[in-house]
Amino acid sequence: MKFLSSRNLAVVLLTLGSLGLAKAQDVVVTDTVKKAPETSKNFKGRMKVDGIIATVGDYIILDSDIDKNLLEAEASGNDISKISRCQMLGKLLEERLYAHQAKQDSVIVSDAEINGMMEEKIDIMLEQSRGSMDDLVKFYKKNSEEEFRRYFFDILKMNKLTSAMTNSIIEKVEITPEEVRNFFVNIPKEELPIVSDEVEISQIVIYPKITQVEKQKIIDKLNEFKSDIAAGSSFYSKAVLYSQDPGSKSNGGYMKVNRKSPLVKEFKEVAFSLDEGQISEPFETEYGFHIIYIEKIKGQDVELRHILIAPKVSEESLKEAKDEITLIRKKIVDGEISFADAARSSSDEKETRANGGTLLNPKSLDSKFDMTKLDAVLYGQVSNLKTGEVSLPFLEEDRVKGKIYKLMMVTNRIPSHPVDYSQDYLKIKEFALSDKRIKEIAKWSKEKIKDTYVKINGEYRDCDFVNNWLKK
Repeated sequence: MKFLSSRNLAVVLLTLGSLGLAKAQDVVVTDTVKKAPETSKNFKGRMKVDGIIATVGDYIILDSDIDKNLLEAEASGNDISKISRCQMLGKLLEERLYAHQAKQDSVIVSDAEINGMMEEKIDIMLEQSRGSMDDLVKFYKKNSEEEFRRYFFDILKMNKLTSAMTNSIIEKVEITPEEVRNFFVNIPKEELPIVSDEVEISQIVIYPKITQVEKQKIIDKLNEFKSDIAAGSSFYSKAVLYSQDPGSKSNGGYMKVNRKSPLVKEFKEVAFSLDEGQISEPFETEYGFHIIYIEKIKGQDVELRHILIAPKVSEESLKEAKDEITLIRKKIVDGEISFADAARSSSDEKETRANGGTLLNPKSLDSKFDMTKLDAVLYGQVSNLKTGEVSLPFLEEDRVKGKIYKLMMVTNRIPSHPVDYSQDYLKIKEFALSDKRIKEIAKWSKEKIKDTYVKINGEYRDCDFVNNWLKK
C-alpha cells in the first residue's frame, strides 16, 4: 500500500491477532537498518572465524547465526541478495531483546514445557525424515546428541519467550473510530491506495452422504491411533501426519479452548468431559471423526490435542448429491425460490446457511472479496458470472469435508476505486490498527534498549541502525 510505505513503517513479524512462535521459515526484514553496506551475497566468498558479534542482555549472537538465518531464508524461497547481514542482525537483536525482557518481566516458561515441545518436534522430524538421531546431530553440525538437544532447547525457549513478550506489547492496543478517521484524513490524497475489484458471493453446499461402512473404517483407524499412543507413540506426530484439520495439524493438533470457544457443541462436550492425560473415544461432528487428548486443565481453560479424519464418499453418494443440487439450481433459475431462501432451506453448510449463503471474508470479516486475491478455484467459478447469475453445479475437494457439490452466485460487484472512508472502513481500521501496533513496538523497543546491556562487535558497528542499538 502506497501510504504505508510513505509513512516509513517497519515490516515486522506481526499479525493483526497475535504473534506466534518464531519459525525457521519466517524471514522478516525490517527497516532496522537505514543502509546495507554489504548484502549476504557479498559475504559468501569470505573466510571468517565464527565468534560473538553481539550481546543483548543474557543472549549472544554469533556470526554463524546470521549465516543460518540467511540459509533458512533462501531455503524458504526468499531472495537473500536483497537481505543485508546488517538487516538480519537487526532482526536477531530484536528477537533477543524481546526474549531478554520477557525474563526480566518474569514471564514463566517452564523447562518441562520446552522439553515436551522439543521431544514432540524431534519425534516428528525423525518420523518424517525416516532418519536417526545421529543423522539429526550431523545435519545440525553438532558434536553429540547432548549438544544438539541443548542447542534445540535454547532455540525453543527463546522463541517461546519472544512470542510471549511481543504478544504482551500489542495485546492491549486498541483503536477508536476517531483514531481511524484521523489516520485516514492524514493520508495524502494522491497516495490513497486503490482498492481492487471486489465481489460479494453466496453459495449453496450439498454434502454427499457417508455410508456406515466408511464411518466404521475411520473409527477403527482412530482406535488404532489410540492403541499406538498408549504403547508410546507420539500424539503430536500422529496429528501432524494424519489429521485433516488445517488449523491445528501443523502444530500437532494443539488447541487451547474454553466453554466460550467457537467450536461445535459435540467437540466441546467431549473436551470438557475428560481428565488430564485421557484420550477420548472416537466421536463424530459435522467435520468428520475426532479423538481428543487432554494435556492440561487450567481453571476454565483446557489445553488439548486432537486428530480429525473425514470419511470418503462413494460414487453413488456423489451422484445423489449432484442430482439434489441440480434440482435446487433448476428451481432457482425457474424463479420458484430465491437463492437465499434455497440456501436457508437446503444448504448443508451451517456457517452460511442462516444468512442465505453469504460468504464472509475470513480476513476482514465482511462480505467483500478482492478479486486479485481469490484462490484459483473460486476465481474460476465466479469471474465470469454476472450479478445475480447462478453457476452450474460443480464438485470441489474441501480440505476438511472432502468432496462436496456447490452452487455459486455473485450478489454484487464493486469496481476498483480509491479507498473510501465509508465504503472501506474495515480495511482502513485494519491499516490504522497495524500502524498503531507497530508504533507501540517501536516505542517499547526504544525504551528497553536504553535499559538493556547491548554490545555490537567488529564491522557490525558500522551498520546504520534505525533502532539505537549502538546507544550513540
